[in-house]
Amino acid sequence: MIFRQLFEPQSSTYTYLLADPATRAALLIDPVFEQARRDAALVEELGLKLAWTLDTHVHADHVTAAWLLKERLGSRIAISAASGAEGADRYLEPADSVSLGKRHLEARATPGHTNGCMSYVLDDRSMAFTGDALLIRGCGRTDFQQGDARALFRSVRTQIFSLPDGCTLYPGHDYRGLSATSVGEEKLYNPRLAEAVLEQDFVGYMEHLGLPHPKQMEAAVPANLKCGKPQKPLAGNPPEPRSGDPDWAPLVYTFAGIWEVQPHWLEEHLREVQVVDVREPDEFNGPLGHVPGAKLIPMGSLLEKRQTLRKQMPVVVVCRSGARSAQASVMLAKAGFEKVANLSGGMLRWRAQRFQVEGGAD
Repeated sequence: MIFRQLFEPQSSTYTYLLADPATRAALLIDPVFEQARRDAALVEELGLKLAWTLDTHVHADHVTAAWLLKERLGSRIAISAASGAEGADRYLEPADSVSLGKRHLEARATPGHTNGCMSYVLDDRSMAFTGDALLIRGCGRTDFQQGDARALFRSVRTQIFSLPDGCTLYPGHDYRGLSATSVGEEKLYNPRLAEAVLEQDFVGYMEHLGLPHPKQMEAAVPANLKCGKPQKPLAGNPPEPRSGDPDWAPLVYTFAGIWEVQPHWLEEHLREVQVVDVREPDEFNGPLGHVPGAKLIPMGSLLEKRQTLRKQMPVVVVCRSGARSAQASVMLAKAGFEKVANLSGGMLRWRAQRFQVEGGAD
């Protein structure tokens, strides 16, 4: 079995590639829209044929790449019949299997985080992909999208903890740098769902999490209910690898049609780009500070002062959160700047990752 675990940093999402080495048939579990170019490139480099994309549920924190990969690579889409999603090629029921050459994955219904959650178990029960039903020493929340703490508790106990203790579990997310766990570990050490925890204890725990809703929820849920198909044609270049795509940086293409660059890349290549900060002067010199060497051009005067920028040199646009600068990057692209990208997450993410700033406060 060919197996790769891939990561999307903005939503801390894991995507899993599995393939049969004999037939080269492959599938992706929980692909992310912004990483479609990366995933398609990996499939092609390994000489694989993407047969399926499987989503573990209707996600609230990112948009699936299922539709996009179907458009680009001809893969088919599978998701739980209970998900309520439209546009899939196959709607899975409990105990259905998805073939992958001589191997297959068994679909197990694990509702609770959402009604349509499914976990996928490899035929020899050596590995399982649990989505948000069971995370490493945790689990998905149950306070929206038909969430039900009692249903989640029973799902984990009957469908996941019934697997062999040595079965390796791969979650949909992790926020602490962990990559995998096992059934035996979670039975012993999961603070929410260990075998010693009673159902009423778990329900009480989940009712008092007090978490804010995911930032992308309003856009992600409607898009994922259509398997990631945009409501209107995508702006700019489509995010599949092809000639003409930007190659000056490892850019990602967002569901909103924005090319973005990650903070760690910018930090390593500051001298190779023009950093344009489109905030107001009081923000530029305020507590968040600014990227070293950044040029201040407030949003309102960007088009007027665009002549001060060199079109042949890449431009990275920055603001507080990445919202204003996303629009600014579109404006510059329309004005003829071919090498322009938004800084993902803006100064908030730059500071959170402790990159160097000029000005600002601790």
